[in-house]
Parts: sequence; C-alpha cells; structure tokens
Amino acid sequence: MRRYWIRALAAGLLFFSATPAALSVDGGAAPSRDILWRIVSTCLGLEDADYCRRCVSPRTGSACPHSPRCEDTTEVWAETTEYVAIRDLKMCSCPAGFVHGLALPRARLRGLEASPLPDGIWAFAWAVAQQKIADASTIALVVNSARGRTQDQLHIHLVRLRDDARRNFRGRMASVPRLDDVWRAVSRLAGNQPALVDYNVLVAGKPEGGFEVLVEGNDRSLERGYTQRTCS
Repeated sequence: MRRYWIRALAAGLLFFSATPAALSVDGGAAPSRDILWRIVSTCLGLEDADYCRRCVSPRTGSACPHSPRCEDTTEVWAETTEYVAIRDLKMCSCPAGFVHGLALPRARLRGLEASPLPDGIWAFAWAVAQQKIADASTIALVVNSARGRTQDQLHIHLVRLRDDARRNFRGRMASVPRLDDVWRAVSRLAGNQPALVDYNVLVAGKPEGGFEVLVEGNDRSLERGYTQRTCS
C-alpha cells in the first residue's frame, strides 16, 4: 500500500500532511505513518462533538462538510468494541467487484512487533472478508512486515488470492485448525532457524478445512506475490 498512500497524500487528499508528525527530517513533506491510527482514533465515533474538525477522513454518511469523493471518506464495513474493518482507498479507483479492505484493532498497536497481539482479529477479518468475497477459497488475509508497511497501526489486508497463488506457495508454512491459533503459528515459523526478525504473514483457507499460514522475510512481499492487491 506504500505507493497508494504516497499518491493520496501528494494529491492533498489528507490534510495531515502539513502537521509536524508528517514532516521529514530535512524539513520537506513526507507521508504520515499514522493515517490509519488517526482514522481509528478520531473517525469512528460520530457522537464526538468535535468530530468533523478532528477526523482526517469522515465516515460515509456523516454530516461533515467535505468532498463527496470516495478518497476523502472512511467506509466502515464492520466494527466491534475491539476491531474495525474499513475499505482500503485502493478501491476508490477500481470497478465494482474488486475488494481490498483493512481490519484493524481499535487499540494502539504498531504492527507485527507489538505484544501481545490480539488473537481475535483474524476471525474478525475472515468474517468480514466472507461478506465481501463470495468464494472463501480465494480469500487472503495479509500483514506486511515492519519495513514493508507504510502505516504504524496493525492492519490486516482483506484481498483475493491470485489465480496461480496456491500452486506457488512456498517458504515457511504451517496449518492451523482455528484462526485464533495464527499468531502462535507465526511465532513458531518466524523462530525457526535462521530466525526472522522482520517478516510478512499470509493466511488462506484450506479446501479440506482449517487454514494455511505463510511467513516470509521482509525481502519478499506476500501481498504483492500472491494477491490481487490492486485492480490495475
């Protein structure tokens, strides 16, 4: 999602590019790594009296005076007290049928390096993906590495597998019966020698039941390699 967020910010779609947190060391503008956290922390509660002023990208259907463009809004797909799923901005320029969503914790968690990681986020993400992608065999849930991501709020990409993905799966793999077991499987796989400090994670359903967990080092993006992350 790196190129997308950079393009969105450069186009002035998100006004936080002018804040101190979004400035580079040399004083030039740089993409903020807190866009998703600002959405989670300021754009979900419409009851906030200061909502329209504080929210970086108001929820669709809000009464805030803002551009009606897709890129300027937050479309919430599902939410609980612990998690929220939203439309990724990549969908805004794509035809109907393309799916790319994000599942996030509502608590502040930077990414894979956080501890403890919430087991329940995988089942939440899978349930939301099933609502958007009819063929569960094509669902992929992906978390990018610390070096590969552009946002410092843990987020799971809800996307489709590429047609050739399953026959090309390789790397560190494990099967788990339940989605609540994913993080433990990830920890074991990453800890195999040589241990991985930074890595990517992909979860897909198995035809016979259960789930496949893939872990790869930072040098190989599972999102790019195995999923339909963009419509182009």
